[in-house]
Amino acid sequence: MPAATFREPDVMLLGPEWPDRALLRAQLIEDGYEVIAIDRWPMPRLYRRAGMKPRAMIVDLRGLPEPRRTLEEVTWVIPADRVLVVTALGTLPSDMVRSMGFTVVERPTTVGAIVSAAAALLARGITR
Repeated sequence: MPAATFREPDVMLLGPEWPDRALLRAQLIEDGYEVIAIDRWPMPRLYRRAGMKPRAMIVDLRGLPEPRRTLEEVTWVIPADRVLVVTALGTLPSDMVRSMGFTVVERPTTVGAIVSAAAALLARGITR
């Protein structure tokens, strides 16, 4: 029996709200992307330490306990220009997030709009 092959994810999705995370993950997979979805910040750090190298990351700030600190630490794992941040009322101002070098999608939005923004980010030719 041949060994199972592992394909690196195109996208690492960090979102604490499971319904949003599940819908977004499902749409990304339907569009042909390999996706790993996680609900807590330390997990991306652990995955990267284990050698996983996604091409891009989506961070949904809604529900994150410390959104600014999380974004600062995200750049330790993946460059800001490879990260799409979904902002929401009560998280961080979109202008502040953009000034940190991230691509931003503001709520209210749709899953389709987030996937389109992620596809545009991935289309820039980002390699691992």
